[in-house]
Amino acid sequence: MATSEHGDKLPILPHISDATLRDSAHMAGVEFGPRDAARIADLLVRTGVDLVEVGMVAGPNSKDADLVLATHEAVGPQRSMTLVVVRDRQQVATALDEAERLGVKHVMYSIPTSEQHARLKLGSPSAKFLQTLARSAITQAKERGFHVTFSGEDGARTPAERLVPYVTAGFEAGADRFRLAETVAYLSPWQMEDVIADLTAIDGSEIEIHSHNMLGMAVANSLAAVRAGATWISATVGGIGERGGNAPLAELLTSLRVIHGDTRFDLSHLTELSKAALKGAGLGEAFQSGPTTPHSFAYELPGQLTHPEAYETLPAELVGNSRELLVRTRLTPALVKWALTDSGVFVDVEAFTPWLINRQESNGAPLLDRDAIRKAAIEFQAA
Repeated sequence: MATSEHGDKLPILPHISDATLRDSAHMAGVEFGPRDAARIADLLVRTGVDLVEVGMVAGPNSKDADLVLATHEAVGPQRSMTLVVVRDRQQVATALDEAERLGVKHVMYSIPTSEQHARLKLGSPSAKFLQTLARSAITQAKERGFHVTFSGEDGARTPAERLVPYVTAGFEAGADRFRLAETVAYLSPWQMEDVIADLTAIDGSEIEIHSHNMLGMAVANSLAAVRAGATWISATVGGIGERGGNAPLAELLTSLRVIHGDTRFDLSHLTELSKAALKGAGLGEAFQSGPTTPHSFAYELPGQLTHPEAYETLPAELVGNSRELLVRTRLTPALVKWALTDSGVFVDVEAFTPWLINRQESNGAPLLDRDAIRKAAIEFQAA
């Protein structure tokens, strides 16, 4: 056990994974380049982070291929992990082909476990279907020699009677680790301990916690998870991430040192890491996590804009904030359609979207919100 001068004990010193270069792929308007990825990954490993999570693949010609390759060049593929989206067996096979092409060794499957998210993303809330899908995906990856982490997306809101059999099935299929994703901040630290205890009781389980910070408890919940037997914590530099941010790495590592006497990490790199990540993300050094920041309720995925209740513990309006679209190059017709709703601007969305994408690319991909998209639509009408 690790003990600080305060006498507080942890059952084990946790491994740390950092999702800055992956969770940013979901954060509205944030896009890192290969040079950013290489620098951030190098600093993370020098700090002592065990695993650098970078990018995501869903099929061939992945948009994040350059990030993945740059990270491999900087720290090696054994120190990095890439997310693979899971929707059906054939899609998984195609994504794994791409992961192999990129030289990925560790994959993390994103699989929605709550009924609400499973219905939205898989088309079925069936617990049996969920287990079958996970078994198939895990088996495919293990047969190809990947190290496999599988997630419970929206796992914090998934009842134990649904979550525990799913996690059990995943380990029976050969998975190496399970990540409980507190996709929507939902639990108190003591509730988190109860949830994690149910999972660590599963034979052969290795558990990771990935918390979002909308309620300001991501670090507390992460440490509570370790007290209950989790052996991995997922964090991000500066708390970068959607929905109020993630567990901020600096706060997590300093908490481990001050509260639990953990001196394994070289904290001298944290300020440089923060500056590099926040500058690369285009957020500036004043970025803060939590529900009152401009990015807390900003989205660039159509499903999050059309079904915000599935991603928000509390509505933006409750804290005097507002919901916004922020995007650089990940424009889709669905996003454009949402931005133009009730604007009084009418264009052929299918024709306007590629026109706007081309303009973005030629202008250096400035950040777009609803007003910018509406203004561009008016210019498109006049062209």
